[in-house]
Amino acid sequence: MFLDNKIFETVIDSTPLISIDLVVKNPQGQALLGFRTNRPAQDYWFVPGGRIQKNESMKHAFTRLCQHELGLTCSIEQATFLGSYEHFYNDSVFGEHVSTHYVVLGYEIIVDESQLSLPTEQHSQYQWFDVKTLLTQDDVHQHSKWYFA
Repeated sequence: MFLDNKIFETVIDSTPLISIDLVVKNPQGQALLGFRTNRPAQDYWFVPGGRIQKNESMKHAFTRLCQHELGLTCSIEQATFLGSYEHFYNDSVFGEHVSTHYVVLGYEIIVDESQLSLPTEQHSQYQWFDVKTLLTQDDVHQHSKWYFA
């Protein structure tokens, strides 16, 4: 269930959000990152992902996010669970006056580039990074680096 902006702002200001991050790798071991166009983590390279909706199972959320974020049909059973993480931001999609707290479930999937149809809704561009390189880049967000460290 998607919330109207006023209610969603209250939720972000009051509670942690639960989300799934998709650590997407190609067969060569490179990781796919998108350059974020919105808050939080704006102007950083970041892994695709999104929040779990109210009354949505993790399995359904995973499938929906793969389709929405990657144009990929993929089930949670095809992924490797990396663990749970906490992401804290001093801002939110609504600006700097509301902070964001995510509890994130990280999942890794291996895909061939030709399987993807990448949207530009939240990322202005995408790039495949060698893991060693992304760990040294200042414009790769620290929260994304955690999945590879």
